[in-house]
Amino acid sequence: KVQQVEGAFISDVAPTLRWEGASGKRYFQAISQLMPTPYIFKGRDRQPARDPFNALLNYAYGILYGKVEGALIRAGIDPYVGIFHRDDYNRPALVFDVIERYRSWMDYVVIQLCLAEAFPMEGFEQENEEAALLLGPLAKRILIQSVNDYLGEIIQLNGKSLSRSSHMDEQMRKLAKFFTEKGGDQ
Repeated sequence: KVQQVEGAFISDVAPTLRWEGASGKRYFQAISQLMPTPYIFKGRDRQPARDPFNALLNYAYGILYGKVEGALIRAGIDPYVGIFHRDDYNRPALVFDVIERYRSWMDYVVIQLCLAEAFPMEGFEQENEEAALLLGPLAKRILIQSVNDYLGEIIQLNGKSLSRSSHMDEQMRKLAKFFTEKGGDQ
């Protein structure tokens, strides 16, 4: 398919080469089919979430953004200098680049909690059917604790036994070293 694309500029052909959206849609469709009834969802809703699964996933990703930004800062990397994402809006663009590696961790936590039906429906708040579905204090507490427990779990990765959070810190230090070595070569 890539070899058949013709165009003078990347902007001409880029839309035909973007498969992330289609694969993401199928990924979340498959997850929805596994969910117990209260957590079934029609698709991925970011802003605003309209169902419990998306509200939980959005909040978990929000936690993860903070963890990734902290790991970048601890490694001495400016999180506002993006590679794939641009710094158009004074946002931590590099966090948006790096977070992709760790999203599956949050997906796993949320999926497991939903499969266990760990959240009472009273744990969610919604002013009316048109409004965003938000996590109430109980749902936040359950999710935050579960994410922190998961990130604190010791796992084997790249031949080292560390917590997931420590693996993240180590990977950001390696990224900092890569930037330093490449920057020195130029």
